[in-house]
Amino acid sequence: MQSSYNFFLVGLSLFVASLASYVALDVSGRISLLGQGRQRYVWLAGGAFAMGIGIWSMHFIGMLAFSLPIPIGYDFGLTCVSLLIAIAISYSALSVIARPILGPRRLITGGTLIGLGIASMHYLGMEAMRMMPGISYRPGLFALSIAIAIGAASAALWIARTLNNLNHSNVLFKRVLAALVMGTAIAGMHYTGMAAAHFEAGSVCRAANGADAQWLAVAISLFTLAILSVTILLSRYDARTAQLAGSVSHLSSKILHMASFDTLTDLTNRSALTHHIEAAMQTSRRSQKMFAILFMDLNGFKLINDSLGHSAGDEVLKAFAERLKQCVRSGDTVARWGGDEFVILMENLSAPEDAGRLASSVMERMRQGVWADKQPIQIIPSIGISLFPKDGETMDELLKHADTAMYEAKNSGNTDFLYFEKSMTAAAMRSMQIQQALREALDLGHFSLMFQPKFRGGDNELTGVEALLRLNHPQLGILAPADFIPIAERTGQIVAIGYWVVRQSCRQIRQWEAAGLIAPKVAVNLSARQLLQTDLVETMLDIVRTEQVSCSHLMFEITETVAMQDASKTSEIIHGFQDLGFDMAIDDFGTGYSSLAYLQRFRAKQLKIDRFFTNGLDTHSKEGSAIVSAIIALAHALEMEVVAEGVETTSQLDKLQALHCDQVQGFLLGKPIAPEAIGALLQERVSIPEKIECAEE
Repeated sequence: MQSSYNFFLVGLSLFVASLASYVALDVSGRISLLGQGRQRYVWLAGGAFAMGIGIWSMHFIGMLAFSLPIPIGYDFGLTCVSLLIAIAISYSALSVIARPILGPRRLITGGTLIGLGIASMHYLGMEAMRMMPGISYRPGLFALSIAIAIGAASAALWIARTLNNLNHSNVLFKRVLAALVMGTAIAGMHYTGMAAAHFEAGSVCRAANGADAQWLAVAISLFTLAILSVTILLSRYDARTAQLAGSVSHLSSKILHMASFDTLTDLTNRSALTHHIEAAMQTSRRSQKMFAILFMDLNGFKLINDSLGHSAGDEVLKAFAERLKQCVRSGDTVARWGGDEFVILMENLSAPEDAGRLASSVMERMRQGVWADKQPIQIIPSIGISLFPKDGETMDELLKHADTAMYEAKNSGNTDFLYFEKSMTAAAMRSMQIQQALREALDLGHFSLMFQPKFRGGDNELTGVEALLRLNHPQLGILAPADFIPIAERTGQIVAIGYWVVRQSCRQIRQWEAAGLIAPKVAVNLSARQLLQTDLVETMLDIVRTEQVSCSHLMFEITETVAMQDASKTSEIIHGFQDLGFDMAIDDFGTGYSSLAYLQRFRAKQLKIDRFFTNGLDTHSKEGSAIVSAIIALAHALEMEVVAEGVETTSQLDKLQALHCDQVQGFLLGKPIAPEAIGALLQERVSIPEKIECAEE
């Protein structure tokens, strides 16, 4: 019996097959993102229903596109069974794709079963025509249709799995292209199966009902398109909702992480640490075991930050944090307290010495050096340790006492770490009082200047003075520089204080000159913190210009140790001052690096011998004289003047004069005195020439 096709319906069946394939790929991608749970099985069932209807509709529309010279129809029961088969094989296909592992054997097995299911659906649909006599099939084409079904199913599984597993770009385009390939394969199987069918002449369709095939095809197509479209929209909406929920969850996790961890070092932050300490106190009270707090900050970190930049400083902090985590036990908490301060919470201590061993381990590891901007930098912390419950019953007490012990370790100069002791509280309290006194001193006028004279080595004539700062506080009394200068240096207050000293020195120079005296050159000390100021030279120049004093009246003294912390930068500062007319001196020479190369590079006017070597002229007469003689010879060779500090005995003065020391300074010849007393010395210098002139007359 001769058959024919409606090519519009053929094209429609191909479109439906491709759309069903796209829905299958999209739904399989959605399912692959879901974990084991109710939502996964809901999507499996819904996706299988939509995909099954799509495949069955393609088959049914293809059947409706087929026509014979006789009326044809389809048995309702068998048609429904073929639909159920389509849904079942769709569920199987999606289940296979969603498996965590899809090896070659499982792929072939799944493709074969699904292909046989598609073929069963197709040929059962053919049987729904209930032809009399029955439909016969050409063996070759029949076998080819089954092979195409199995091949198409296997290819569909592989394509879907590939698109789900890999992080593809242009996924939408690739899914559309893959859907067209899969739809064509499914349609190819259907029409190959139809070509295999043979209808005997005079056959009768017992299921013919007279319904219009085209309108039936349109109705089924619209229904199928609606189902598939809704499925795609739900998949897109669910994926977008899941993505939004995932983004919100990720953001929430990030916010929670930021609330508990430091953004730079990823260590526990200050807020979270306080909760850990509170919990540790409760646990310790129950278990009767002590815990320790190790409070530390990095020595010299400010210098790194200012000289190498904040990015280098950040790298140092991150490197320090990583090494710190490698030192502690698994149950310990490492936190960044702020800036360059870190805290370790060490719980379940067997003995107080456990905390000391951890502190020693930290010091040893940090001495290996930290790399920042490809420069090896050794960062050594100072560590203070407090123990619960021995050193405090509250978190604030424990942290404060650990902080106090840390500053005691820092101020000791040669101690890596210290346990808190009650005696430290008084020292810490005095340190806080001095800090407060320094904050008030400039505004309330508690600072004053004393001047220690310097004399020529040969005839003891006054050659200059050194400005020395004093602090007279109403409550604390007169404080020695050794009491407040280190604190001012550590807190940074020394910068403003240093500018005040220069300004007051300039004003005193003007007062001496206003009295008709020849003002001496005033030497002013510069601290390490001052040298870190990028505008130091410009600020000093502004001060002397404002006070209307010549730059030649001032000499800035830099200790050898401070100068060598960053010798290149120090050299630039020294030359900057010299270019403006200021004189420069290297103080405390011999106690630090004693670098001849940089001494020549600095080109300072004066070299001041430390009092240690001056005292050695008496205590180690022969060796002391040899060292001082060598320093003087070196300075003279570099065209520098030599000033000996700390001259306190006549024998020291005699030896220095014999060694041709240019200037001397010390209690033997003159203690630090008030500006008025310096004025009296200057008056003597003026009156002596007048007496000589009178005698000649």
